[in-house]
Amino acid sequence: MNTLDLVSWFVYLTASVLFVVGLHFMNSPKTARTGNRISAVGMIAAIVMAFVHLAVGGFVSSVAVVVLIAGIVLGAVAGVVSAVRVKMTDMPQLVSIFNTVGGGAAALVALNDILSSRGEPSMVVLITAGLGILIGSVTFSGSLIAAGKLQGVGFLRRLSLPQRGIWNVIVAVLTIASFVMLCVQPDRRVLWSILTAVLALVYGLVFVIPIGGADMPVVISVLNACTGTAVAMSGLAIGNVALIVAGALVGAAGVTLSLLMAKAMNRPLHTVLAGGFGTSESSSSQGAGPEGTMREGSADDLAVQLVYASKVIFVPGFGLAQAQAQRELADLGEILKSHGVEVLYAIHPVAGRMPGHMNVLLAEANVPYEELIDLDDINPQFPSADVALVVGANDVTNPAARKPGSAVSGMPILDVDKAQHVVVMKRGRGRGYAGIENELYFRDNTQMVFGDAKSSLQAVIAAVKDLLA
Repeated sequence: MNTLDLVSWFVYLTASVLFVVGLHFMNSPKTARTGNRISAVGMIAAIVMAFVHLAVGGFVSSVAVVVLIAGIVLGAVAGVVSAVRVKMTDMPQLVSIFNTVGGGAAALVALNDILSSRGEPSMVVLITAGLGILIGSVTFSGSLIAAGKLQGVGFLRRLSLPQRGIWNVIVAVLTIASFVMLCVQPDRRVLWSILTAVLALVYGLVFVIPIGGADMPVVISVLNACTGTAVAMSGLAIGNVALIVAGALVGAAGVTLSLLMAKAMNRPLHTVLAGGFGTSESSSSQGAGPEGTMREGSADDLAVQLVYASKVIFVPGFGLAQAQAQRELADLGEILKSHGVEVLYAIHPVAGRMPGHMNVLLAEANVPYEELIDLDDINPQFPSADVALVVGANDVTNPAARKPGSAVSGMPILDVDKAQHVVVMKRGRGRGYAGIENELYFRDNTQMVFGDAKSSLQAVIAAVKDLLA
């Protein structure tokens, strides 16, 4: 090992340590930004070291230098613009696109390492790079489909896969067989590596197409874990410690989060990944829902209840993100707190379309983190709440989950029905992703306020101010 290699190793090791420290700081929203900055410094150091190593070792050609710099500049600009302009409703799609890019990049690095090897690659390179190609390609196509589904692309939402279980098995077996042949016949590595990539891309499509919107938070987390694993495999193939550690961290975090999300839905992870929940096929067999009528209220009615309450619990859902009404909800909370009302926010782990969606949404509106209460801690507090205000949350508040025979049976829910009064803000009378009626809407202590959440909250704020004037 020469001096340059030794310096590079230490720089990459330092970058890896910064990744670990940055991840540690992300344990709390208060220190998350610091963690992001620390991790970014580590990544910048690794990129600079890679350029130094290439410059000293010599570039293949001037064209390669231009292409490399152009790629970095275009990628940086696209990333910054996307992150700045993205709406909270589109954040899950952006995360899926980032997974797409990460998985594709890892697959290409691994593919290049196999195809550009001088002589016959070692078994270690074949296995690690082959896994990088396989996992990265699955992540690329799967994340692309997930982003399209979340964006509401018409043909993707209607797309179905008959006998999806059979297709999953067939394509998975062929993909693994191709990977095994890559390791067995390294002299034909061009054929087998490309075939592995193609089959893995197909498997990514077969894997994600059947999965309904209600399971998307878990799927995004799984694909994120796949991205990290693919990056780690590529790092092992090229012997880069920074890639190995960064990929391992992302992979481990993604797997842990996926298991926690599946637990929050009270469903084994393999049943989530099997797909079908939240699709028309799974929901069509469900009953028409509870009988009765919904009681409609108004912004003025809600304002009176809130002003005279001592404790109010807000329950945000994806409808809040769709209406971009998080700031209005936060403003309403501040007004009530200044009047002496205790205000809390109930956070369900799978509310929204990605892990932590509601936390990110409310953090953007500067809601104090201490007021964001997780499912297990907030449920005992609903009986003591005067008002539970549900804004755009559906399946995660459905009491039908406590009874067998429904699409959400067994899923832990927010016990909003146990509050003294429940007010639900909802755009219309449509059902949630589970495809069944929400029994909460027909309870005697529930009132419905139909319309755009942003407009409804603005009307409530105006009415509250009039009452307090």
